Amino acid sequence: MRKMSDMRKDSGGSRDEIIPIVNRNNIVSSNDPTGDTDICSSCASIFLTIISIILMVCTFPFSMFFCIKVIQEYERAVIFRLGRVKKGGAVGPGLFFIIPCIDQCNIVDLRTVSFDVPPQEILTKDSVTVSVDAVVYYNIRAPMAAVCNVADYSKSTKLLSATTLRNILGTKTLSELLADRENIAQGLKAMIDTATDPWGIDIERVEVKDVRLPQNLQRAMAAEAEAYQRS
Repeated sequence: MRKMSDMRKDSGGSRDEIIPIVNRNNIVSSNDPTGDTDICSSCASIFLTIISIILMVCTFPFSMFFCIKVIQEYERAVIFRLGRVKKGGAVGPGLFFIIPCIDQCNIVDLRTVSFDVPPQEILTKDSVTVSVDAVVYYNIRAPMAAVCNVADYSKSTKLLSATTLRNILGTKTLSELLADRENIAQGLKAMIDTATDPWGIDIERVEVKDVRLPQNLQRAMAAEAEAYQRS
């Protein structure tokens, strides 16, 4: 490696100095506590795991009733070990083992679930108040996301469906609402499916069940239809 004095001579006695470029990403602070925290956490996890295994051995065979879990073909289990998701993702179906005291098991049902959206009072684009209800069919596509990304995926999906129903139908006229239910259902499905995708939920189908008109509007429409038939 050449010395700095030799480099100055080669440059004709120029006083320009060569300043090395330092990448800040490569600078590691000696006071950074992250590494120490990870080491302490790993040591504590290993210690608690060893203690739990010793307790399992001492209480054998009674401990087997708490260690062996069986889930159905349509179920998956997401296991948290000391608060962290166990490596390998969701397990199942069939037989699997957990370590009591340090493992928490959350079971997710993968079958299609349906629920009714309660009747929503909606003001249409042409200022008509109607009551509309719907039914939604969905299933869990990603158990890990359904457990880790949302606190209550079932309740959240129901509330989101009701809100989306009001938002979509509020942009339609009464005639569109009565005559174009299929396209409206497809639009509802697309919007709800996009919003629930980070939760690992797949919306299979959305159907608008009933559109209830006000009594005075029903009488007016009936009188208009009767007058049209007489003419």
